[in-house]
Amino acid sequence: MNDMAGPGSLELEVTDFGPIVEAKIDLRPLTVFVGPSNTGKSYLAILIYALHRVFGREAHFAGRHWAVPFLLGRGDGDLSKESVDALLDLVGLFTDHSSSPDHESIVLPAPVANVLRSRFNALAGVLDSEIGRCFGVGESRALIRRGQTRTSRVVMRRRISDQTDLAEHTFSLAGKSEFTTMVPAEMPIPVDFSAEDGIGHLLRAQMHDIDEGRRDASHRKFAASELLSSIGYGVLPSLVGPLHLPAFYLPADRTGVMHAHAVVVSALIASAPSAGLRRGRHTPTLSGVLADFLEQLIEIDQIRYPRREAGKDLGKSIENIILGGAVRIDRSPQIDYPRFAYRPRGWKDDLALANASSMVSELAPLVLYLRHMIGPGNVLIVEEPESHLHPAMQVALTRQLAVLVQAGVRVIVTTHSEWLLEELANIVRRSELPKPEQGSDVALSPHQVGAWLFQPKQRPKGSVVKEVRLDESGLYPSGYDEVASALHNDWADITSRIEADS
Repeated sequence: MNDMAGPGSLELEVTDFGPIVEAKIDLRPLTVFVGPSNTGKSYLAILIYALHRVFGREAHFAGRHWAVPFLLGRGDGDLSKESVDALLDLVGLFTDHSSSPDHESIVLPAPVANVLRSRFNALAGVLDSEIGRCFGVGESRALIRRGQTRTSRVVMRRRISDQTDLAEHTFSLAGKSEFTTMVPAEMPIPVDFSAEDGIGHLLRAQMHDIDEGRRDASHRKFAASELLSSIGYGVLPSLVGPLHLPAFYLPADRTGVMHAHAVVVSALIASAPSAGLRRGRHTPTLSGVLADFLEQLIEIDQIRYPRREAGKDLGKSIENIILGGAVRIDRSPQIDYPRFAYRPRGWKDDLALANASSMVSELAPLVLYLRHMIGPGNVLIVEEPESHLHPAMQVALTRQLAVLVQAGVRVIVTTHSEWLLEELANIVRRSELPKPEQGSDVALSPHQVGAWLFQPKQRPKGSVVKEVRLDESGLYPSGYDEVASALHNDWADITSRIEADS
C-alpha cells in the first residue's frame, strides 16, 4: 500500500463481507470506489462509516458530546498496581515537557499499552452493534458473504512511526464477534501542549487530581484512570489513523430523501399519540446511515460543530459554479421543522426544493452539510455524487471535491462516472507541473488520491477489490473503455450490414 507510514494513513483489509471476497485498501484524503453495480462499493463505504462511528475521537450532534467507548473504560477495575504506578510515573515526563510549545513524543510503558489493548479488545460488542445498525440488519452476521460459512474479517493496520511499530486491529464476525488488537509496548505517543484539544490541555485540567493521587493512596486509581483516558484520547490518531475523525454519510437517492423526508416525519408525528393503541403494528426500520442522514437534515441549521471553521462556507462555490443559485432553509413556526428551498440567481422568491431540478435536490444536502456541519478535519462519504448531473457538471463537481481535500476535508466517494475518473486523473496529473504553471487550477498528488476497482468474480462468487493507478494514457483503467469499444463495434457491425444489404 502506498504511503502507509505517512501521516493519517490506514490500511484496511476486508474478507468475505457482503459481496466482497477480498479487499485491501488504504484510506487517503480522496478515496474513490468504482466498479459495476452489486459489487460492494456501498458495503465498504458503510463499513468505513461504522468504524468512524466507533473509533471517532469525538462526535458532536445536537449539542451532545461523547468519547469513544474504550476511553470511558470500565472504571478503574482493570488497572493493576503496576499499571497505576506506570501511569503516575508518566506525569513527571509530561510535566517536564509542558513548558515547550513544540510537539514531543513520550514512550508509553508496557503496562499502560497492555491496559489500552485490553480496552480495545472489549469493543467487539460495540463494533458488532454499530455495524448492524448502520446496515439496518438485526444481526451483523447476516453480512457474511453468501456461500461463505466461515467468518468475515476486518483488519485495520496503522504504521505508528517510521520504524517497525505497527498497530493492528482485527474484527471477526461469525456466530460470535471478536475483536483483538496489537498495541506495541514502549510506543512513542505525540504530545502537543500548545493544542487546545491535545493531551497537554487535558493533563493540565487533570493535574490537581493527579497530584492528589500521587500523595493519597485512596485517589491513586482514580487519578490513574483519568490520566489513562487522556492518554487514550491523544493516542487514538496513532492507533487508528483517520478513523478517529468525525464522519458524515450522504447516501444514494438524496433527491428522493429530500422530497420525502418531510412527509415521513409528518406521518410519524401524526401517528405518535396513538402508537401505543396499535398493538402488533409493524414499524419499519431504517438503516443507520439513512436514519443519521434524516436526523441531521432535521437539525442541520441548528448545529454548530467545533471543527467547522468559523465563517467558512465550503458549500458556496458549489452553489455558484454548479447550481446557479442558493439552497435555503426556513423553519415552520408550528413544529420548528426545516423547509428546504432553492433561489435561482437573480430571483427574489424561493422555489420549493420539490419543484427544483433533480440536480439541485441531489446536491442540496451536500451544500448544506458543507455549510453547517463539515469542515477541515472531518470525513465526507458520498454515494454516487454524479447522480442527476450532466457530464459537464460531473466534471465541475469533481473539481469541487478536490478543493475540499485541499481545504482539509477527507472525502470518500462511490461512483459509476467515467467523467469523474477522467477529471480526477487530470487533477492528479496536473500536480506534476511546476507550481507557477498550475495557476488557479486544483491539483492533488498521487499520494493524496486512491482509486479502487471492484471486480466481480464467479469463483468464488463475489468481488475482489484492487487499486487502479494512472496508466500510460493518463487514465484510471476502470473498464469503461471496454463498454465504449463494444458499443462502437456494434455500431460498425450494424453499419456494415446495412451497406451490404443496399
